[in-house]
Amino acid sequence: AEPTNQDTIGIRRVRFTKLRTIFISPTYAEMAMLWKHGDMSTHEEGHASHRANVLRAMVLGANDGIISTAALILGVVAADASRDAILTAGLAGLVAGAASMGLGEYVSVSSQRDSELADIRKETWELENEPEHEFAELVAIFEHKGLSNGLATQVATELTEKDALKVHLAEELGITQGNLASPVPAAVSSTFAFAIGAAVPLLSVVAFPESSRVVSTLVVVFAALVGLGFFGARFGGSKAKRSILRVVVGGAIAFAFTMTVGWLFGAAIG
Repeated sequence: AEPTNQDTIGIRRVRFTKLRTIFISPTYAEMAMLWKHGDMSTHEEGHASHRANVLRAMVLGANDGIISTAALILGVVAADASRDAILTAGLAGLVAGAASMGLGEYVSVSSQRDSELADIRKETWELENEPEHEFAELVAIFEHKGLSNGLATQVATELTEKDALKVHLAEELGITQGNLASPVPAAVSSTFAFAIGAAVPLLSVVAFPESSRVVSTLVVVFAALVGLGFFGARFGGSKAKRSILRVVVGGAIAFAFTMTVGWLFGAAIG
């Protein structure tokens, strides 16, 4: 029989789901099936830890973009390269670094998400096949937190009746919908953050004359690192001084190393 339009639409949907599962988010389809037991949403109060995944990717991407591109440019400058060579190296570093950062972030966070899914599947199987053992584990967890056996049993009973999978994931594994690894947001945020960070030293080379290129670039880059440290601290709810010190000292070490290598290389071929 000839396939109908409805059959064709169904086939396309299956193909799209497979592609989405492999490339876009390897867990969305599975999460819909695994969490059919109920709403997995958690009580949200806007804590900084709820933004940790994206914050880490953004700060890492921007920090890497600023430092790696600035170090690359300063190393080339120290080797007495021409302005065109410096810009070419900087632009290549920006494009290659942003692509590498985004892909690396996606692969690493996807691996983390796969591990979380494996734990969810295991917990689901145990609840279906060993419910008594899982209930005893839950009671023991609440007793370890300080509840009496009677109260721990009552709490475990009520929570299990409401959503057994949800409470076991949260109490045994620390997994909730709010803290699941998210590959796509992490990859996108780190890619754009790297590109923005890398543009800072690259634009400084264009904006300032050759006579003050090194000093001007260092001033602009260190100002950007201070701003990044302050932003990361405010966004993450931590102390700004410690965050700023980390990125500034790390950047200074990287710049000193690459400029030394560039100067030695330029002297060797000069």
